[in-house]
Amino acid sequence: MRWLKRIFLGVCLLLVIVISASNIWIVKSTEANVYSDLELLPDHRIALVLGTSHRSVGGGPNPFFQKRIEMAATLYEMGKIDHFILSGDNSTKYYNEPLEMKKALIQKGVPTSVITLDYAGLRTLDSVVRSKKIFGQNKITIITQPFHSYRALFISRYYDMDAVAMVADDPALDQTFKVRLREYLARTKAVLDLYIFKTDPRFLGEKEEIIITSG
Repeated sequence: MRWLKRIFLGVCLLLVIVISASNIWIVKSTEANVYSDLELLPDHRIALVLGTSHRSVGGGPNPFFQKRIEMAATLYEMGKIDHFILSGDNSTKYYNEPLEMKKALIQKGVPTSVITLDYAGLRTLDSVVRSKKIFGQNKITIITQPFHSYRALFISRYYDMDAVAMVADDPALDQTFKVRLREYLARTKAVLDLYIFKTDPRFLGEKEEIIITSG
């Protein structure tokens, strides 16, 4: 049984190396395009807001959702963003992330005329790729939390998009630990999806290009 133990330990070591290398690659290759200072944010007029549930597992308000909405509304008020793509999961009629984001932004004074809903943003890869292939955007500002922004930017770089991330504040550490842990694995999966499996979004469909006119 000694050889089985060696094989098991070898596989475990390989997994640790792959996960660590994937995370280092994704963070180091994108961190220069992650912004926390509103004044330094490049002039990208369309924002992609990545979806999450508006409610936490316990039923209360989801701080990740609230922080992203607050950042999006702030960017609009400052004149940094002209239009939003709200991309999230709407896999059932009882769960609609884009619509909840729209409601929250409208409550903060953002007009519905500058909002486009993407109901097929089932995961980060889908949201980023659809912003280019469906909505015709190659230059975007991604709005999400810092730990999530690296993976979103990594995907956009793979698709030759000119993307930056304006990060929303992180909730308290005790509210983010499990999510951060999942993100380490999600980054490895992103590398596999892009470079090994060549994974496409689950849904594409007809183009709905967003065109911003000056004045």
